[in-house]
Amino acid sequence: MSSELTNIRSPRVKAARRLAKRSFRERDRSFLAEGPQAVREALALDGTVTDLFTTAEAELRHPELVTAARQAGVPVHRASGEVMAELAQTVTPQGLLAVCRFVHVPLDQAVRPGVRLAAVLAHVRDPGNAGTVLRTADAAGADAVIFTDASVDPYNGKCVRASAGSIFHLPVVPDVGVERAVHALRESGLRILAADGSGKRTLDDVDLAAPTAWIFGNEAWGLPEPLLALADEVVRVPIYGRAESLNLATAAAVCLYASARALRRGV
Repeated sequence: MSSELTNIRSPRVKAARRLAKRSFRERDRSFLAEGPQAVREALALDGTVTDLFTTAEAELRHPELVTAARQAGVPVHRASGEVMAELAQTVTPQGLLAVCRFVHVPLDQAVRPGVRLAAVLAHVRDPGNAGTVLRTADAAGADAVIFTDASVDPYNGKCVRASAGSIFHLPVVPDVGVERAVHALRESGLRILAADGSGKRTLDDVDLAAPTAWIFGNEAWGLPEPLLALADEVVRVPIYGRAESLNLATAAAVCLYASARALRRGV
């Protein structure tokens, strides 16, 4: 390992730090994965991690990750606390940060024969919500997550952190038109359900045993009429108590798990 990086203005640090901005991520085709969980999952994908930054304290806490990086031929850079604070996008950095190559796939590769459950994020702007939906889709056994061109960048730092490593687990498609996504999903035999509070039917009333793609909308205003019209059916989550509504991530979890359970029972 080279000597400790202590200069926040060094070219190596600046090259990594600029990946906090989408324009540089797209230019370099790279993004940042912060924290031991994300780094662990990134290292599990051969060729994904191109650089690893670690503090001395983090190396002592997670020697297996540093060893795995070295064995994979990944350059490991020990960074001072000041440099790590400059690189990290969290208030309390955990001392591990990986520079990763983009991991997304084309739409036609993600929406392939045999896909049974998918999530489409339409006009989802909050990166924390988007990353949580991605994590939930992974946990529910979804086959793909599609980010439309009106949604947040899946490589946004907060989105990556909220996914808790799930961005490395399942096919993710970014920046695709919602109509194109719906057409591809329908052509692959999936029924399109829009999750929206305006739905006349609830999850209790819908048979979810068929392959399904769920469309989830904006956190504040849901899905506009043109997007609702693309769906085969608009479905709402039933509210049994006095809460006005559920937030996006919670509603997505309920819908995806309802589909996952129905699909598993049908196997």
